[in-house]
Amino acid sequence: MEHGKYRFIVGFLIVPLTIYAVFVIWPFIQSIYYSFTDWTGLSPDFKMVGFDNYTKVLSDDIFWKSLQHSLLFLLLLPLVTISLALFFAFMINVGGRRRKNSAVSGVRGSSFYKIVYFFPQVLSIAIVALLFRFAYNPRSGAINAALDGVGLSGLKAAWLGDPKTALWAVMVVMVWSTVGFFVVLFSAAMTSIPRDYYEAALLDGADRITTFFRITLPLLWDTVQSGWIYMGILALGAEAFAVVHIMTVGPSGGGPAYSTTVLPLYVYQKAFRDGQAAYATTIGVALLVVTLAFAAVVLKLGRRERLEY
Repeated sequence: MEHGKYRFIVGFLIVPLTIYAVFVIWPFIQSIYYSFTDWTGLSPDFKMVGFDNYTKVLSDDIFWKSLQHSLLFLLLLPLVTISLALFFAFMINVGGRRRKNSAVSGVRGSSFYKIVYFFPQVLSIAIVALLFRFAYNPRSGAINAALDGVGLSGLKAAWLGDPKTALWAVMVVMVWSTVGFFVVLFSAAMTSIPRDYYEAALLDGADRITTFFRITLPLLWDTVQSGWIYMGILALGAEAFAVVHIMTVGPSGGGPAYSTTVLPLYVYQKAFRDGQAAYATTIGVALLVVTLAFAAVVLKLGRRERLEY
């Protein structure tokens, strides 16, 4: 069995690792290289400028504002999305009333709820952003119209036109568009937990909250940790860029007054709007560092003894 084992392993890994190196690792290396130049993104001629771009970043107020917004996304979006998804998944699979043939069951119509929760995943994020952009319209949008209909006209606002509410309005859309995926993910993981654990806990007098924190969450910890990292990457990457770019005001989104600008959008603006590709790659390097630091912190803080069942 040992004969030719390493040749077999290398034969299977060489192609995917080569593709990964060419299309993932090499672009990162190129970006770091261009961050030390004055490349505009259009001209083939450029020169090395050392750490000038990094020095410029340190004094760029818009960069720091964008970083602040991205960090806010990074802290709140995974927390809210994962918490809601765990609650909905627990109710669908375990939180129903006791029935004759089973002491532990989900709510009635749980299969239908899974479809409803997953429905936003069927839609493109661009379509979701456009729909909510129309819904947030202060004059003809569905949200202000609904507030009028229930007699809460005092709560009407220019949701995307007010710097105080624009960022929160965008965050709501991102939670709505992603929570269904994690509901289905956690539901699939919960179905693999033996029902005997729940029945034994209920016989011992444990309530639903206790069973969640003592049984469900510990046995789902690896899945929750992976989901947390994935949601953080969405909050720092293309998902956040698309929603902010499409929904918010300004020449290329991020308004009003840069109140919703996030790091990936600022990279886009500098590269394609302002013709400062080298400076954009510098911001991209900062975004890479934030993403890696986030993943490392989650893995470090979430490390615990693995439970098997």
